[in-house]
Amino acid sequence: MRLGILVNDITTEKDYYATTDLAFAAVKRGHEVYYLDVEAFDWNPEDTLQVRARKAPEKKGKVSTWFKALQTSEQEWERFPVNELDILFLRNNPADDAVERPWATDVNVIFGIAAKRAGVLVLNDPHGLVEAKSKLYLQAFPVEVRPVSEITRDVESIKAFVEERGRAIIKPVSGSGGNGVFLIEGTSKANFGQIVETVSKHGYVVVQEYLPAAAKGDVRLFMMNGEPLEVDGSYAAILRKGQDDDVRNNITAGGSVKKAKITDRMLELCRLIRPRLVADGMFLVGVDIAGDKLLEINVYSPGGLHQAIALEEKDFAGAIIEALESKLATRDQQPGRLENALLATL
Repeated sequence: MRLGILVNDITTEKDYYATTDLAFAAVKRGHEVYYLDVEAFDWNPEDTLQVRARKAPEKKGKVSTWFKALQTSEQEWERFPVNELDILFLRNNPADDAVERPWATDVNVIFGIAAKRAGVLVLNDPHGLVEAKSKLYLQAFPVEVRPVSEITRDVESIKAFVEERGRAIIKPVSGSGGNGVFLIEGTSKANFGQIVETVSKHGYVVVQEYLPAAAKGDVRLFMMNGEPLEVDGSYAAILRKGQDDDVRNNITAGGSVKKAKITDRMLELCRLIRPRLVADGMFLVGVDIAGDKLLEINVYSPGGLHQAIALEEKDFAGAIIEALESKLATRDQQPGRLENALLATL
């Protein structure tokens, strides 16, 4: 298998990222892995979409040693037609480029669609990602799985929502890593207007009911092929708990990580959202759960897999690569008969 992995910038990747675990697992299983960044694509005058990629080295000891070799100049960049890849795994986070390189935020979708047309299996399905590119994606799922929310830019509507409930979470429609997330307690405080103004600078605002269960942390649970990712009875999941004075449980915002207890309600939430995830070709996602509700569905490059592997002592990355192998075998058995979005979640 020739696996291409799209990242924002290879120089900013870390050896503890989930993407690194996935790439290393593929190399260990004997596959060729190529890293691409958002500047990798070239549609040449011969009407061929090419990519500029760096081939990952063969397995050498620990993942940290292997990753260091990947990032050094010893690994030359190669250029070749995109259809020489079997799979293109879209692992970049558009939100990370929103400020410095806004032109890069749609690269994965634009060229992912082109790669799909060239016969490459693209994951997650790029047409599905068009639907799932912001926090509005949660609104596509049943009402019973999500907190009561309003998406608006109207200050009076936000004020009315908060006054009715007393406490609420406010955050931008776009973004990740807990950036721009605030807990508002009433509308009388002087900073209410300032918070609303700050968040609304980034576009539409999500104002969401506060879930008391979130104070105890939230669970990041990975789903693959529309099902909770499970290996030998253990789920790929972590419990994230924010600092005492921080409403955000994100690891990137300083949150701590512990083993997660997966409840029947969490599995029921997964069952309820499965049909839409499958229909949209969402091969690998991370769902954030607090109490009995979903907070977010992360479809681009959900983190936390590295920590889940360490806490559960299970090879979740290997299971994901094994799933990719199975998809290619199915495609080879039925060439040209299966749409990308269908194959993505088989």
